[in-house]
Amino acid sequence: MSSRGGDVTDERMPQPGAPAAPTPSLLADEPVDAAIVDSQLVYEGRVWDVRSDTVAYGDGQIVRQYVDHPGAAAVVAVDEDGKVLLIQQYRHPIRLRDWEIPAGLLDIEGESPLETAQRELAEEVDLVASSWEPLVSIFTTPGGNDEIVHLFLARGLTPADDVHAREDEEADIRLEWVPIADAVAGIFAGRLRNGILAVGVLAAAERLRDSKTGGAGDAPVA
Repeated sequence: MSSRGGDVTDERMPQPGAPAAPTPSLLADEPVDAAIVDSQLVYEGRVWDVRSDTVAYGDGQIVRQYVDHPGAAAVVAVDEDGKVLLIQQYRHPIRLRDWEIPAGLLDIEGESPLETAQRELAEEVDLVASSWEPLVSIFTTPGGNDEIVHLFLARGLTPADDVHAREDEEADIRLEWVPIADAVAGIFAGRLRNGILAVGVLAAAERLRDSKTGGAGDAPVA
């Protein structure tokens, strides 16, 4: 602080006539073209594989094992009352029936993430949507797999023409329509811990808030 003639000036604040501070660049993930010296299939699974890559990095080489994943698409389905559809099913690795949003693998050749999301909404919960908007795409566990999940907001929901048969973990799937504010509260309270659900619900809540206040958002894609 400096004072002259009773005026108090904060020297950290821009002053009239001072040059504008440079605008910081936007942060973004940066591609790295690291040479793969060797790549081995360690395990071939029914859904995904495990690979071991030797990578030239820096002044040496590193060896990293990871799950080679096809990727997935997920759906935040919101009805006309502002309720989001959550599903509960058994997930063996965590020994829980966790709450999730409809999602599925990008395992059909030539099918886009949007088409996968539309298919999964119909197959898992027997719904179709007239409005689709991209929300975000996320890497789920970049230190251990290369899975990317594309999340979409679906609205204008109606029952699908066909009811799909379900088996295994999906046979006793439970559906709940939850006010989106309650879902957000459940995330922050630690009651809803599925990562894709958390990202999807929070992104959808922000998108819906923006739409009410006139904020910018992606246009529907379908």
